[in-house]
Amino acid sequence: MNFAAISHRGMSPDAYALNENEIVINLRTGKDITAVSIIHDDPFAGGATGFAAWDGHAEPMTIRRELRHHFLWSVTLRPKYKREQYYFSITDGSDTFFMFEDGFYTADQANNPGRLRQYYKFPWLNPSDVFAPPAWVSDAIWYQIMPDRFRRGDMAPKRYPLRKWEDPKNIHFWDFYGGDLKGITEKLPYLHDLGITGIYMTPIFLSNSNHKYNTFSYDEIDPDFGTEEDLITLVDRAHSLGIKVMLDAVFNHSGTDFAPWQDVVKKGPESRYWDWFFVQQWPLPKLIRGTQDKFYSFAFTGMMPKLNTNNPEVADYFLARCKRWVEKWHIDGIRFDVGNEVSHSFLKHLNRGLKAIQPDLFLLGEIWHDSSPWLQGDEYDSTMNYPFLQCLNNFWLDKQDSRQLMYGLNQCYSMYPEQVNHALFNFLDTHDTMRVFTRCGGDKDAFFQQLTLLMTLPGSACIYYGTEIALEGGNDPDCRRPMPWHRIEKGECDKELAANADLIRLRKAYPQLRRGEILWKHFEEVPRLICYGRNMGESYVIAVYINADSKPVTVLGDNILFSRGLEGNFLMPGGVAVVRQEAWEWKK
Repeated sequence: MNFAAISHRGMSPDAYALNENEIVINLRTGKDITAVSIIHDDPFAGGATGFAAWDGHAEPMTIRRELRHHFLWSVTLRPKYKREQYYFSITDGSDTFFMFEDGFYTADQANNPGRLRQYYKFPWLNPSDVFAPPAWVSDAIWYQIMPDRFRRGDMAPKRYPLRKWEDPKNIHFWDFYGGDLKGITEKLPYLHDLGITGIYMTPIFLSNSNHKYNTFSYDEIDPDFGTEEDLITLVDRAHSLGIKVMLDAVFNHSGTDFAPWQDVVKKGPESRYWDWFFVQQWPLPKLIRGTQDKFYSFAFTGMMPKLNTNNPEVADYFLARCKRWVEKWHIDGIRFDVGNEVSHSFLKHLNRGLKAIQPDLFLLGEIWHDSSPWLQGDEYDSTMNYPFLQCLNNFWLDKQDSRQLMYGLNQCYSMYPEQVNHALFNFLDTHDTMRVFTRCGGDKDAFFQQLTLLMTLPGSACIYYGTEIALEGGNDPDCRRPMPWHRIEKGECDKELAANADLIRLRKAYPQLRRGEILWKHFEEVPRLICYGRNMGESYVIAVYINADSKPVTVLGDNILFSRGLEGNFLMPGGVAVVRQEAWEWKK
């Protein structure tokens, strides 16, 4: 038995409350393990002392997910008295060992009279400790917008020279196109027709950049984007169409014209805001190309001094701003830029203050890696799921087989509680990445195959503006091209729009695609055929076939929900088919 591959700790994601009545226990083992049982009961079933006889009762665990080198075994328990004490029985087909907190024991060792067993414990299922992201998030279809690049609605002069909207060539970091809030409002019907139910806007506050991530004022909307009334109108009209609105909060750093930073620059250590930042050298040099050893900033960028979110004054300041956004503008979510660098104490403070006034407010962290420390229920509700994007990219880049894709995705979903998986913020591209169509090398088949994965796997799906029409774009700033409305209005993008709308409608129509179990299939003769079913216990399965192989494959079933490249019952290379199959058809 490979003991080194076996692990469990009595905390999330190995042990967590699924809801107010159930807990989930997970155990990771090597692939040599053939059976696992959990022996569990109330810790006081044998008496009130820690030395009372206690046996527990055994319940088999099942393989929830297969990883590259491990099995993830799982069981859902319903503690009658809100507590559980437990240990594991593990077999590899020939030997059986019992696993306690302090290690592995044979039956004789575990039952040796006088043994003080170190059981695992789930002490108490407190309702307030149950991590419950807002219920509406798992059903949301998001649409990310960079206001400067989406649509210009106000033709009044702007503060900066504008490039021609139809000219996306050789975009520079400091180019402006003139998009604004009125332009977004004008296109809400377009988004509604596409099936969008949530808008995520990159920063809209006062700044001298097109992206506004160097914020000068958290109270003033950038005048080139519009007014407070324009935002209120946008939110009200979005809500009337069933569309939520999420703003981008840049609290890791500010811009250099942020009044507290300017006070520090002028007064140095005498400034009342000195402790709002991390200044290492005083006086500051007049010319700052990089901030190393001068002051902390975002990525050594001189235009973005880092805020000290450990300071209670800073936490209170930004909590007040967020409350205003929620109470006055009625927004539904806040996305936190560079969400892994702000302090945990800051996020807990904001979570408590904001959830008190709007419990279903969605708090999303921009984190590019395992986000477990921030997803314990008292900070973020979800994270931007960059590992999901990386998994899909690697499958096509490395020409992986379907098992490798499964291992990668299962790793993504094994990091968090199941309720978090349903709310993960999935996407194929953002303002910080190469656009998916360009990453696919302009291959429409690979493009739609990845969109199908996005729309049929757990998580809250997000489309970056323009992805619905296969907009091209390399890395930043090329991925921030203006939305080509002239092409859309000429009907040049009708096929792409129709296919995306169909995929979105499919996701909305079948809750299995949002919350169902994933049932994987693999075929040795076509190793790059991605095949999985989604099921919630019904007598049918929503089966997804994505043929990334070089040979046609047969697809069973006549109830085709979505397809590309399906000729009769043959799914051609590059094709996609989503089929409603009866259970007996799926098992064939």
